[in-house]
Amino acid sequence: MEKRNPYLEEYDRQRQLMAIEVKRGARPGAGQAPKRPEAAGRAQRTAYARARRKRIVRRQRITVAVWTVCLILAAAVFLTRNHSAEAAGQENVRAAGESAPAAQNDRAGSRIQGLPQEVFEAHPQWTEDFLTPNEYSRPGDALEQVKDVFVHYTANPGTSAAQNRSYFEQQKDVHERSVSAHFIIGCEGEIIQCVPLDEIAYAVMTRNMDSVSIECCYRAEDGSFTQETYDSLVELLAWLTDAYGLDTEHILRHYDCGGKKCPLYYVEHEDAWEQLLRDVAAL
Repeated sequence: MEKRNPYLEEYDRQRQLMAIEVKRGARPGAGQAPKRPEAAGRAQRTAYARARRKRIVRRQRITVAVWTVCLILAAAVFLTRNHSAEAAGQENVRAAGESAPAAQNDRAGSRIQGLPQEVFEAHPQWTEDFLTPNEYSRPGDALEQVKDVFVHYTANPGTSAAQNRSYFEQQKDVHERSVSAHFIIGCEGEIIQCVPLDEIAYAVMTRNMDSVSIECCYRAEDGSFTQETYDSLVELLAWLTDAYGLDTEHILRHYDCGGKKCPLYYVEHEDAWEQLLRDVAAL
């Protein structure tokens, strides 16, 4: 049996209805004329094509948006990891620097204790006997600049440089005071270095961060030094001022910062102090 086109059947039905209306006296064209099957097919195809184009454009836009978000997230992850790696590297460098002991003759880029190697190696004869790192006498904080050199006396007549060094060392156990010095000069002229020159010592409360301190032993009741102590002090002061580019105006008594009568003899005898500075300048 032949299958008829439904569009043609509808078209024939509409024409039959229009013929009946004409016979009944209706004005031709008053009703809506049936669309030919070809016209109806084109309209459907046009609507379908438009919908298809819209779907394609929508998918393209969604794809572009998804790729944009992915690229942004990838860039954020990369930058975060890179920053974390840099921070970790800096932390490792800092930790390595902190863990490296400020040991004697610690050389970094031809520098020793913060000074150029050739400058440091010209120092007067001394014995390096560094204090054990501790919060009471050798905190390990960096001494980044030296503006002045302070002279002290031990206030403990008849004691040796080694005994005063032991007193500094004991503070890590007894916790009595925060006290130390970079150098101690004994009554025989011996010099002991207790704290490296690139670390602070606890000697002048308000100036520990930018000064070097020297403790001097003595025997006389008036606090005056033996000739051996005096000679070693003058030689050490001359070397320190040359090493740090200072003049004798930057050699101070503990008394000059806070008013403590230290070193006693040179506080009570200004002329002797002025002579000491001249002797340093003469070297």
